[in-house]
Amino acid sequence: MSTGKTNPLLDLSFEISFDRIKAEHVEPAIEKLIEEAQSEVDAIANSGSPRTYDNTLGALEKATERLDFAASVVGHIESVATYNEYRKAYQAIQPTLSRFSTQVTLNERLWKALREFAATDEAQGLDPLRARHLQQTIDEFKRHGADLDAAGKKRIEAINSELAEITTLFSQNLLDSTNVFELIVEDKTRLSGLPDSALEGARQSAISKGMDGWRFTLQAPSVIPILTYLDDREIRQTVWDAYNNRATVAPHDNRDIINSILRLRSEKSKLLGYEDFSDLVLENRMAKNGNTAWQFVTDLKTRTETAFNEENATLRDFVATRDGEVAEDLRPWDVGYFAEKQRAARYDFDEEELRPYFPADAVLGGVFETVSRLYGVSVEPVNMPVWDPAVMTFKLLDEDGAHLASFYVDLYPRENKRGGAWMNDFITGAEGEPHLGLICGNFTPPIDGKPALLTHREVETLFHEFGHLMHHCLTTVPIKSMAGTSVAWDFVELPSQIMENWCWERDSLDAFARHYETGEVIPDDLFEKMVRARTYRAANHQMRQLAFAALDLSLHRDLDLDGGDDVMGFSRDILSEFSSTQLPERYGFLAGFGHLFSSSVGYAAGYYSYKWAEVLDADAFTRFNRAGIHDRETGNAFRRTILEKGDSADPMSLYMDFMGRKPEQTALMERLGLA
Repeated sequence: MSTGKTNPLLDLSFEISFDRIKAEHVEPAIEKLIEEAQSEVDAIANSGSPRTYDNTLGALEKATERLDFAASVVGHIESVATYNEYRKAYQAIQPTLSRFSTQVTLNERLWKALREFAATDEAQGLDPLRARHLQQTIDEFKRHGADLDAAGKKRIEAINSELAEITTLFSQNLLDSTNVFELIVEDKTRLSGLPDSALEGARQSAISKGMDGWRFTLQAPSVIPILTYLDDREIRQTVWDAYNNRATVAPHDNRDIINSILRLRSEKSKLLGYEDFSDLVLENRMAKNGNTAWQFVTDLKTRTETAFNEENATLRDFVATRDGEVAEDLRPWDVGYFAEKQRAARYDFDEEELRPYFPADAVLGGVFETVSRLYGVSVEPVNMPVWDPAVMTFKLLDEDGAHLASFYVDLYPRENKRGGAWMNDFITGAEGEPHLGLICGNFTPPIDGKPALLTHREVETLFHEFGHLMHHCLTTVPIKSMAGTSVAWDFVELPSQIMENWCWERDSLDAFARHYETGEVIPDDLFEKMVRARTYRAANHQMRQLAFAALDLSLHRDLDLDGGDDVMGFSRDILSEFSSTQLPERYGFLAGFGHLFSSSVGYAAGYYSYKWAEVLDADAFTRFNRAGIHDRETGNAFRRTILEKGDSADPMSLYMDFMGRKPEQTALMERLGLA
């Protein structure tokens, strides 16, 4: 066992020693830091001094800082550089961390201390930020069971502990089941239709494993080209089926885990006095309750259905002219393939034509240039220890040279790294101190000496995650739990999704989208094709997101496991209502739905947030369009009213500070061509 003198998790600094942190450090460090944090919490709860903001709420903010920092580092390594011993250590600490967190909010003496402070004259005269902090802390304690009796508190503690453990297991099963699949194709004629970038990637993957032929995995850079371009229908079906049935087979089977998670969430919400889990988690978000979120989803569905049906009818007609037999039995693994063929025919546009104009380093530079023009910040490389040699590190400077933040960029897939793309934070700096954050993705990697060449969709994703990062790095809120991205989940996607708009503007693209060999900008005709094709099958794309949102809310509002509902069949039935083709009987998408089940809450009962925030971002971008997409005054206004403000005020109030009115759906529907 490591001692405190040698354990790097007990001596974390701004430059995190990722190269020193090992599995053996995890459990002893977390145990030690929980002990320290518990001592701090007890000191607050047992203090006999008159209650003040500083010795109560302020002290509570600081009590868990070291533990929170270490836990975030430990969790991050599990996401990007895991291995068997580390995974076991990470799994072991989840119940311990959950118990501690739960015990803080269920601590009767601490709860009494908060109420005592709330009754003081100081509390009545707090400034708006600290008054909001007090109210939100009290509300949060109530939502976590502070008013329950002893038996109720004990049960909440047990539920939280079990949820922490099994949601971690869900995530690990998903990663393992993704990695266990590989498809080796030795006959190149079966790979007709695949673009050269996908062929080169598959060949490189095979070589890295000492194999002949072409190797395909369930990582996005492998799956997407197959389902979009590959002529071989049998292989498309094989890959689609494998991807959509991840984590449904032992030893990495998530189906029973999903049942357990949903039962525990339901029990917890009822124990706390809520109708269902959606009402519990949405109470402090913009939607306020599950019914409002459901009405939002169903309203958008209604407004989209006519165009959705028309798009699917025209696709079937298109397929019939090419292959009448397939048209009679169009399946999910055919849709992306024939949709790409239809798009190419209709717009003379193939997204692969754009790839040479998006070398990853140039795209990253384009993101930096965009935020510089908007917010007056600059980005410079910096040397910091990293968890993988491919990781890049930078610092963010304000116009006056002040060090606002440093951050890590980890762009490419690895077998020890979870899928998807995300932003996270390590440090929220106190006043005048820099923040520390990161963005991760699983983008197309460099192949055979060529730079990594991204698809336009990957470019959008990179801009999206950097928008989250700006929300963290530009915050000026002095209370860490209310700073940066610590906002309502149906508001948190606004700063990220609005950044995607700059991927569609000529003035923005010309700053970075240049052919990796010739240096030429995107030709006018190709750019015009890209813009025209933007709304192609927009109704289907919208319905896909609404399907996930409807499934999420239905699972947490309507599923009746005690009444005999089968969760996998239930999810298939819900998704079928939004699907352009018949889904197969064996359809295990839910077992890989990490957004809902990879953490105790996460996006559970909150997946609608993506569409909710898309309404906000489309509406807010109209102000940039009117003023000019790089208008500095508008950028500064967005920085001051949204990015800097964190959760310092009600999200709707912040939005209205920027726009001068409440959001409207019109801009989104117009952008999608669905108005």
